[in-house]
Amino acid sequence: MAREGEITIAVIGDIHDRWDEGDGAALQHLGVDLALFVGDFGNESVEVVRQVAATPVPFAAIAGNHDAWYSASPWGIKRAPYNRKKEDRVQQQLDLLGDAHVGFSYRDFPELGLSVVGSRPFSWGGQEWKNEKFYRERYSISSFTESTERIVAAAREAACDTIVFLGHNGPFGLGDRAEDICGKDWFPEGGDFGDPDFADAISKVRAGGRRIPLVTFGHMHHSLRHTKERSRVAVCTPPDGTVYYNAAVVPRTEQSSDRTWRNFSLVSLQAGEVKRIDLVWADETGAVASRKTLYTCEN
Repeated sequence: MAREGEITIAVIGDIHDRWDEGDGAALQHLGVDLALFVGDFGNESVEVVRQVAATPVPFAAIAGNHDAWYSASPWGIKRAPYNRKKEDRVQQQLDLLGDAHVGFSYRDFPELGLSVVGSRPFSWGGQEWKNEKFYRERYSISSFTESTERIVAAAREAACDTIVFLGHNGPFGLGDRAEDICGKDWFPEGGDFGDPDFADAISKVRAGGRRIPLVTFGHMHHSLRHTKERSRVAVCTPPDGTVYYNAAVVPRTEQSSDRTWRNFSLVSLQAGEVKRIDLVWADETGAVASRKTLYTCEN
């Protein structure tokens, strides 16, 4: 049964090594019911993931492309600063996260009336199937079609009728301008850089009768590479009834003279519908320096 009342979900955008115990304390003081991590903890930063795994509120996470930075691509493998024959830092991160890592998997939160289902972990985005050997060896998949099947299978196993999808990169089909939510903002600018397997999986799960109020992800930073005159579109609400949210506000911390401010995206969910999304900057005591409303259901 879904819990009555409003649920507050904190979505944590790309961390890139900016996470410590103060972030966990802030989540507690902010009173969130659930935390969702979109990945890119660092360049295979095991110690950062260790701290994330100690998050003191219920959470789910998915690994990003930087979390296999020295393991997924030939380019990265050549630059690994450690002996990959003796150490598997990708697996160390996955072991630390355990069942909280929902890449190609799910985590049920029956007390909240929802399940979190993950898309393809370690995604770089785009319509080219990248890092073939990595995905074949880690997950026994070799194509977008097989990836879609894995995501859909996870959703079918999930216990709750309401599904929140969590990805590192977002799905294909949400716009092809450089500033769009998954738009390509490097030369040559323009083009939809969303994941086609993620989009197909969402469509199939929706067709199966599940409610999908929220799809959240990161990867494509709000700060655009080709211009500083505007920021990336953060929220997309196509006619399918789902709110798509890119939480990659990077860097996610700012330092003042006496404290560290950390950004969290607070999503209010009620009766299976996203009511509001606020971007807040808070310190470890939960004091909020600023709050910006990015979406309300009246929009």
